[in-house]
Amino acid sequence: MTVTAEGPLPERTYDVAVVGAGVVGCAVARELARHPRLRIALVEGRDDVGQGTSKANTAILHTGFDATPGSLEARLVREGSRRLAAYAAESGIPVERVGALLVAWDEEELAALPRLAEKAERNDHPDTGLLDADELYAREPHLGPGALGALHVPGESIICPWTTTLAYATQAVRAGVHLHLNTTVDRARRGDDGHLLTTSRGPLRTRHLVNAAGLHADTLDRALGHDDFTVTPRRGQLIVHDKLARPLVRHILLPVPTALGKGVLVAPTVYGNVLLGPTAEDLHDKRATGSTAEGLALLREKGGRILPALLREEVTAVYAGLRAATEHEDYRITAHPEQASVTVGGIRSTGLTASMAVAAHVVALLADGGLDLGPTREPDPVRMPTLGEAFPRPYQRPELIAADPEYGTLVCHCERVSRGEIRDALGSTIPPRTLDGLRRRTRARAGRCQGFYCGAAVRQLFEEAGT
Repeated sequence: MTVTAEGPLPERTYDVAVVGAGVVGCAVARELARHPRLRIALVEGRDDVGQGTSKANTAILHTGFDATPGSLEARLVREGSRRLAAYAAESGIPVERVGALLVAWDEEELAALPRLAEKAERNDHPDTGLLDADELYAREPHLGPGALGALHVPGESIICPWTTTLAYATQAVRAGVHLHLNTTVDRARRGDDGHLLTTSRGPLRTRHLVNAAGLHADTLDRALGHDDFTVTPRRGQLIVHDKLARPLVRHILLPVPTALGKGVLVAPTVYGNVLLGPTAEDLHDKRATGSTAEGLALLREKGGRILPALLREEVTAVYAGLRAATEHEDYRITAHPEQASVTVGGIRSTGLTASMAVAAHVVALLADGGLDLGPTREPDPVRMPTLGEAFPRPYQRPELIAADPEYGTLVCHCERVSRGEIRDALGSTIPPRTLDGLRRRTRARAGRCQGFYCGAAVRQLFEEAGT
């Protein structure tokens, strides 16, 4: 197993290099790893997988009910949702099928609901249902006053985005993929014998290239001589409310969508919290992941209408993520067979859901472009640590604690994370290189106190492991 984060890159030529280890890039690497004859590199500019859009989103497993019928996104989200739900069940990724309610607050929004139901049926989701105001408030008694009705979408689910990305990458690395972290791609040049990538850790040679660089996919695309799209980072700020707020909401509460996105929602998380957000701010700076007073004030204003009692609950954290929005409504997945490359651009908020289907689509494009996939062998199954509140955690499993008392010794009491879980994460296939990486693998320091009480103990374990 090869995971590197420093020093020169190996002097070898890969069959395929995937640039970008977000959820889509990791899914592509995993799909390619099903073909053991291939030599594959997964290249990431940061120090961990899933460090961009993939770590800061609304963590919803979409059905694709409201995608544009006939679009590539609609097809891949529909297929990807089914694939990921099955994969999550096999791999221990927490998923809760809570369903969604698109809430209409005025007559215009109410009139739009039947059209959305028709769109859902065209997208192969005929099980939606219209609710009047009485039915809506029976389902969500804490909803703010004035709602006129809703569209119920029973298939919408919540999922752990951190575990999903890590599961893909773990399977890929165990199957032979080389993961190179801290490796930014500065230049790309196509020659007669393949691509030469100039990176921060030296040259990397590959015969075929997959551009899954997310916010920077347009930059790499232009380096290869194309100008098919421009990424405009769309910032989404979110507020995370304490676990005590969880009884206030039973479904994902969605507004009637607009051209900018699905708007501000209220949603439970698999970790037991409640999310409020996101904003939708088109920016120029692809590093602007800070929260703003104006953005948070807007969220509180919107949240006060949707779920007034939520504003009286404690806030655990705020965060912001950038989505790779483009001037096009659909995904920008384009094969360049003359260059032996595939560009995967414009993958926005539905990318988590569509990731496995996107990966299969990309590998098929590579094969059509001349990549000899060779024989197929399914990677060994992976079982991820349990991070979801609806599933038994290690501290709740007497048989596990009896076999290894470390699982019964809590380090982070807010999130009930044991020494055993931290030890396992630090010794895993792709170990965390920062405390934030450890948080995404265990939830340590992610709770109400944000590490105030457990921070020193967690840091000590981290430093003792020498990662």
